[in-house]
Formats: sequence, structure tokens, C-alpha cells
Amino acid sequence: MEIGSGDTEASPLLSLCSALSYGVASMAMVFINKAVLMEYRHSMTLLTLQQLATTLLIHFSRVMGYTKSKDVNMTTAKKLLPVSIFYNANVAFALASLKGVNIPMYIALKRLTPLAVLVAGIFMGKGRPSLQVSLSVMCTAVGVIIAAAGDFSFDLVGYSLALTSVFFQTMYLVLVEKSGAEDGLSSVELMFYNGFLSLPFLLFLIIATGEFPDSLSLLFAKANSLAFSVILILSLVMGIVLNYTMFLCTIVNSALTTTIVGVLKGVGSTTFGFVLLGGVKVHALNVTGLVINTAGGVWYSYAKYKQKMSKQRRLISDEEARQK
Repeated sequence: MEIGSGDTEASPLLSLCSALSYGVASMAMVFINKAVLMEYRHSMTLLTLQQLATTLLIHFSRVMGYTKSKDVNMTTAKKLLPVSIFYNANVAFALASLKGVNIPMYIALKRLTPLAVLVAGIFMGKGRPSLQVSLSVMCTAVGVIIAAAGDFSFDLVGYSLALTSVFFQTMYLVLVEKSGAEDGLSSVELMFYNGFLSLPFLLFLIIATGEFPDSLSLLFAKANSLAFSVILILSLVMGIVLNYTMFLCTIVNSALTTTIVGVLKGVGSTTFGFVLLGGVKVHALNVTGLVINTAGGVWYSYAKYKQKMSKQRRLISDEEARQK
């Protein structure tokens, strides 16, 4: 299935399914990546393998006629290059941070992205956000600070990597909004360009960071383990599924819907993170901070939803006034 961003109106069932599939894939991906990185700490190599699997799958699907995605257009590729760089920088630092940060705190830190986007918007001249949006974003930030104070597994490097990931995710979102990169492209085409443009950048990184060739040697050694091989294959498959469902949800619904699904996914991931994969020492401050952070995330999504609905009502009222 390929959905473009043109004038095609998606059915309610497709909209619902795309949102649900993104939420499930996003939640599963956090745990699968965490499980892989507990056994195989070369996060850059893992990301490279995920993007390589995505690119090869789409290429061979196109050659065999299973997908109608178009050939590579260099003008489009140049336009999407900055988006791809920031996207992969975001994922790379997020993967690296998972090696030292437990899942509930990782999700709490990533929920600082709205605050970074809000600040970036002010500097870009978009004006001041509404009071509810500002307060909800501050609530998420306060929650992170409280939770960090009660995090006995605090890892300075892991926290720094997660916060750097927040910066790159902010840049990625700002660039997508500014360039309108998804216009006229299907979700599969967006995936292919992202993977195709990512590979040279990622290959340079695994060499520059010293992961190569030790990462490949360890990978072949670990391949003898059936359990690790299954988890790795799951990670590669879910990397494809996550990218597809993310682009599909954004195209079929909107970036706002994708953000709301991300917040709700974070609630489930935080809950499961306390009982799966270990690494979490429960403390009153930790739990209180995560609850405040989650509440701020839900509040933010609700405030943005109300803002959007209010804008739509104004547009409808203006249109009705012009017709009278």
C-alpha cells in the first residue's frame, strides 16, 4: 500500500489503522532495540543494518514490480538530504543513549522535544504559543528534572546522548515543516530516499567512531546464538515497519496525530519499562517525575488538539460568512 500526500482522502478505517500501527510499532521498537543493545553495543552498526535492510527491500520490491515507487530523482534527493542527516543523527544518538538510560527515563527525556520545538519556533518568528501549550511543555520538563533526581541508575553519558537526540529530532521536525519534504511522495518513497541517503553518512560514522571492523566480527560471532539472531532480525524488520507506519500515519492523518500517538505510546512504554528488561530502581521521586512528565505530554497533545479544532472552526465560520 502506498499513500501519497496529494488530494486523496483517507478512509476513517485507514486513518485509525495507520495511527494504531505506528503506536504499536514505535513501542515495540524501543524494547527490541534495548534488547539488542544489551547484547550488542554497536548502535551505529545496528542503525546502518536497519537502513540497509529498508533500502534493499524497497529496491528489490520495485524491480520485481511489487511497489510502484519511482526511480531516484536527484533534485528530490538533494532536497531531502538535510532531513535525512538530522533524522539519522536523532536515531543514532537515541540508540546510543539506550545503552546507559533505562526505558522510562529515556521516554521522559525524549518528551522534552516539544519544549525544544517551542523554543525553536519562537526564535524562528512563529510567535508565542498559547498558555496551555506553554504550561504543558513546562510540566514535561519539570517531570524530567524530578525523575532524574530519583534515578539511581543515572548515567551522565546516556543522559547527554538522549538530550543530543532531542536536539537533532527538533532540527529534523523543523526542516520537515519548513521544506514540506513529504509533498508528492508516498510513504514507501520517503522510506527509500531516507535509507538511500543515510547509508554513506552511516558508513562514515561507523568507521569514524571506530566501530568497524570490530562490530562486524562481533556480529558474526553473536550470529551463532539463535536467541540473538532472532532479536536482530526482529530489529531489522521492525525498523522497516516503524519507518513505514510513521510516514504513513503522518501522510494519512497529520503530524499532530503522529505526535499524539507518540505521547500515548510513551505512557505504555513507561509502564512496561518498569517491569521488562530491568535497569529501573523504583523511587518516589522517579515515579512522581515520570507521572508529571506523562501528564504534561498528554496535556500538551490535548492543548494542540484544541488549538487545531479552534482554527478549523474559525476557517469554517469565515467561509460561511463569505458565502452569505
